[in-house]
Amino acid sequence: MAQNKLFIGNLSFRATEDELSELFGQHGELEEVKIILDRETGRSRGFAFVTFVEEPAAQEALVLDGNSVSGRDIRVSIATERPRRPAGGNRGNRF
Repeated sequence: MAQNKLFIGNLSFRATEDELSELFGQHGELEEVKIILDRETGRSRGFAFVTFVEEPAAQEALVLDGNSVSGRDIRVSIATERPRRPAGGNRGNRF
């Protein structure tokens, strides 16, 4: 997986993508800023991903770990790919 994508955790539900773009954009050109939303409510799930055009900028932006955004200290780390869950839900479990 590319090392130019950061995971932003402990994000305030009030934080905006524009706010993250302004903060992380100070470290390099951004490709995408995406706050992850709950499918049912449309509210923030409290984390986001920030993708930089170049890897060195993402590495530099790791210094933002612990900075306050909308009143909460964010956690910043290199994003890792989560294993895919099988499609189809819970078919194998019969109660």
